[in-house]
Amino acid sequence: MKLATFRLAGRVSWGLVEGEAVADLGALLGGRLPDLKSAIAAGALPDLPAEAARAPRHALGEIEWLPVIPNPDKILCVGLNYEMHRKETGRSEVEHPTIFARYANSQTGHLQNILRPRVSTDLDYEGELAVIIGTPGRSIGRGAAFAHVAGYACYNDGSVRDWQRHTHQFTPGKNFPGTGAFGPWMVTPDEVGELPELRLQTRLNGVVVQEARLKDMLFDIPRQIEYCSAFTRLEAGDVIATGTPGGVGAKRTPPLWMKPGDRVEVEIDRVGLLVNGVADED
Repeated sequence: MKLATFRLAGRVSWGLVEGEAVADLGALLGGRLPDLKSAIAAGALPDLPAEAARAPRHALGEIEWLPVIPNPDKILCVGLNYEMHRKETGRSEVEHPTIFARYANSQTGHLQNILRPRVSTDLDYEGELAVIIGTPGRSIGRGAAFAHVAGYACYNDGSVRDWQRHTHQFTPGKNFPGTGAFGPWMVTPDEVGELPELRLQTRLNGVVVQEARLKDMLFDIPRQIEYCSAFTRLEAGDVIATGTPGGVGAKRTPPLWMKPGDRVEVEIDRVGLLVNGVADED
């Protein structure tokens, strides 16, 4: 299944994407499942195809895409998780994943603009795979990790690099409004299949700027879930952005920053294609 969150005629809803239409499950089930996070938490995903047969449908061209999970309890991001990216940053090898947080209100949806903030022009792209947690848990072992996954999505963990480098903490440069693109949908694991050979590619104005296989992660998804769940309880709808490959704009000569009018795409095999424009913050 492909599940998305969207706005239509001023109403926020969620539904199941089928071809060029979306079944509006929010309109049908909103009384008890008001959003996608609540559907995940209720364990309702297996029932959704049958429910979708009764739901009103809208053409995808009619909707405004929103972040897949607009209201996660937390977004945990993994830094320096591909060897090429670690090397281009000059960082040392580490024994544990590098984790930082992104706030929900820094996100934007598919076909919406990523916003370059007023205070900086150093806006960088970071194509990533996002993992959406299904079953909550604490101290989850690697062997059980995939049983806690509801699905996968594309993510552009946009970075305001000068603010990221103000100190050793990444948080300010990762939380400007409209810099974290998430979408267009969440794909359930049965559609994705085996992850290691899937290709992740980022394109800026049609030019490939990042490319890797998911098997190139230094810390794989089970290790990320094990590590994160050791220090915090993972909740249904939580998001783990699993890291970006090498090729970021900050490490190019000259630096390659996203600017107003650009088009940036993050594509992952069998997961989806996330497309965003770039605009200045109002």
